[in-house]
Formats: sequence, C-alpha cells, structure tokens
Amino acid sequence: MTTVKSLTITTPSDRELRMTRVFDAPRHLVFDACTKPELLKRWLLGPDGWDLPICEFDLKVGGKIRYVWRKRDSGLEMGMGGVILELDPPGRLVATEKFDEGWYQGEAVGTILLVEKDGKTSLTQTMRYESREARDAVLKSPMEEGVGVSYDRLAEVLTTLA
Repeated sequence: MTTVKSLTITTPSDRELRMTRVFDAPRHLVFDACTKPELLKRWLLGPDGWDLPICEFDLKVGGKIRYVWRKRDSGLEMGMGGVILELDPPGRLVATEKFDEGWYQGEAVGTILLVEKDGKTSLTQTMRYESREARDAVLKSPMEEGVGVSYDRLAEVLTTLA
C-alpha cells in the first residue's frame, strides 16, 4: 500500500488497482467535477505542464468518453477513450478505458464510488486490468504522481464550487 499526501493506493487483487481520497465537499459536487468537461479540464491534467484540450463526456450508459492531454512545452499528446457501462449519479460510475498508444496491454474497466459522510466525500476508483502484467505496468508508471497532483487540483476546484 502506498500513500501520497492523502491519496491511498492499494492492490485488492492481482488485476486491480484501487485509489482512494477524501474530499471536503458533498458528493454531488465531486460527481459533477468527475463528469462535466468544463470541470475536468481544470483538474484532470496529471503532472504540471499538461493540458486537456479535448474532453468529451457523454453522461449516459453507452455514452463515449474521450480525453486528449497535451504537454505544453513539446506538443506531445496522449489520448484515451472509453464507454460508460453503468451510471448511478451521484454515487457510482463504471466505464472502460483504453489509451491510443497502448502503454499497458488491453482495456481496463474503472469504477468510481462516491460516499458522503458529514459533508466530506470519499472517492474510490478501482481499475480492473486484463492481466496482472497490465496492472503492474501501470504501477511502474508515473501514474501515482499524476493522480496525486490531479486530485490536489480537484480539491482546489471543489472549493470554488461550494
């Protein structure tokens, strides 16, 4: 188990990766920040120096998700797409994830659960990969830093929504 600031990362099975963080905001605002393109573009950026010029989120079962990140200094791009499999606002979202340049093997399924208690929301995202090797490749990547920095930005964005 790894903890970065207030992000906890665990591996509940040989194909899964689970990331948890508590935000000081009601879950409907956290859900909005995770599903509305105008809000996602403010925080889902990974390490400093990246932007999210393409952010499409068709919020319905069967709806498509599309992100393209661009590194400011080099123009390098990284794209990812997916499809929403389950939707139960504001508490649950399940979607596929597949990167254009396959830096890990296959497609993953991500589940976001939002649980509110006393005005704070616990966001738990579980990613299920096609193999242990794919999960391990993600664990060896700079994913932990990118998610940690993004969630720090999300916490800041949520203070502007309350």
